[in-house]
Amino acid sequence: MEVSMPLPQIYVEKTLALIKPDIVDKEEEIRDIILRSGFTIIQRRKLHLSPEHCSNFYVEQYGKLFFPNLTAYMSSGPLVAMVLARHNAISYWKDLLGPPNSLVAKETHPDSLRAIYGTDELRNALHGSNDFAASEREIRFMFPEVIIEPIPIGQAAKDYLNLYVTPTLLQGLTELCKQKPEDPYGWLADWLLKNNPNKPKLCHFPIPEEP
Repeated sequence: MEVSMPLPQIYVEKTLALIKPDIVDKEEEIRDIILRSGFTIIQRRKLHLSPEHCSNFYVEQYGKLFFPNLTAYMSSGPLVAMVLARHNAISYWKDLLGPPNSLVAKETHPDSLRAIYGTDELRNALHGSNDFAASEREIRFMFPEVIIEPIPIGQAAKDYLNLYVTPTLLQGLTELCKQKPEDPYGWLADWLLKNNPNKPKLCHFPIPEEP
């Protein structure tokens, strides 16, 4: 008797990468290195953080002596934020970056990105998430609408559909039959957007985009 096994769920890890203000002009060549290293860039935006936004992003560093200089540096000009994906993305990106202090990186990891593009302990060119928890928080900070969690499959997907999707869809179809609009597809799409029970509630400050 053949026993069917459920398909394995493939989860691709994600990490946040920042190209800091003093080297944004090197974005193209850094992006080329990222892609040649096996990463996929799934989100990208250029933005200019205010000192307040920088303080919120680096909240775990608050109170340290270098904190004022860090927020001043990170708010000094536009930066590029990217969500990188690949197997073990967090550790691979950290290895590619090298030590946080660019002066140390030049001595111990001369081929690392911080050794190549960094200047000193503060101006170290690039940022990477330290661990999975930091990655989740930082990605949500820079990309409020991104989906981080792996998409469910199999029974988990069926449970999700039965619990969240089917009841809302049935309600929408019922209203569609009552209203009988001229454009049923457009009407239903608008109705679902307005009545999505899982619509995210964003609570952080708007981050201005760099033109």
